Amino acid sequence: MEKRRLGNSDLFVSKIGLGCMSLGTNKEKATYIVEAALDEGINYFDTADLYDYGINEEIIGSILRPHREEVIIATKVGNRWTEKKDGWHWDPSKSYIKNAVKESLRRLNTDYIDLYQLHGGTIDDPIDETIEAFEELKAEGLIRYYGISSIRPNVIRSFAEKSNIVSNMMQYSLLDRRPEELMPFLKKHNISIVTRGSVAKGLLSEKMIESLEAEHYDWESYLDYSALEVKEIINSLKAKLLDTNTRTLNEIALQFNLAHDQVASVVTGASSVEQIRDNARAVNALPLSKEELAYIEMITKKSIYTNHR
Repeated sequence: MEKRRLGNSDLFVSKIGLGCMSLGTNKEKATYIVEAALDEGINYFDTADLYDYGINEEIIGSILRPHREEVIIATKVGNRWTEKKDGWHWDPSKSYIKNAVKESLRRLNTDYIDLYQLHGGTIDDPIDETIEAFEELKAEGLIRYYGISSIRPNVIRSFAEKSNIVSNMMQYSLLDRRPEELMPFLKKHNISIVTRGSVAKGLLSEKMIESLEAEHYDWESYLDYSALEVKEIINSLKAKLLDTNTRTLNEIALQFNLAHDQVASVVTGASSVEQIRDNARAVNALPLSKEELAYIEMITKKSIYTNHR
């Protein structure tokens, strides 16, 4: 499995990472999926203290413990559960981050976190204070590097200019090309993109190909695409890129992400071993040709973020 450097760090992440949120709380089932990921050469595992009240971190930490030196564990901070765990609120304060990291380390059963990410953020946050917290954790050896998870241009620009983030997690797919606007800026600051949502809530999966033949199928709209436009795009991809070779729609979706230099890894969830293997096959397939990429760009919209400028 090809590894790509994350920003200016010494972290080299597999070009596909496992998004652990979808693993659930059944440790036995999660173990099969994580071990399948390891077998495929995946070394990048992304979790968060928010997932399943921290149980997700506990499961991941336990499974990966024997492989700790060979894997890169990324987790996130900022969403703070209430005492009753009936909701959460946003807290990017220095004091909370420095306390929360200790709990994540305990749950992950590790002495350090490879990549600690701010799980959101707004321009009204005490950004300087947040950065100070991450820098202190790095100096203390509790984290190796830090990044953010944001689709807000004003937040991304602020962290890029003020901090030493090495990555930003962004929703990106051929149905959501908004991150392309920020790619030159992130490249200038040597910040990698880690993508999520590459199959657009399942709209770019094989089941959609089957749906084209269904007499009655309730197609869904997506962002600024109407339901009809989504169907037309899937039909166009099938006719132009799938019917003429052995590619799958999942492959096209993941390879579209990887075709951009700033993308270090595509983080995908998996609820089965077969899904892990299929995603691994997809990213190990031939990259999109210039012609294929040009066709995708022609039939899709190059939108930009309208808010948080």
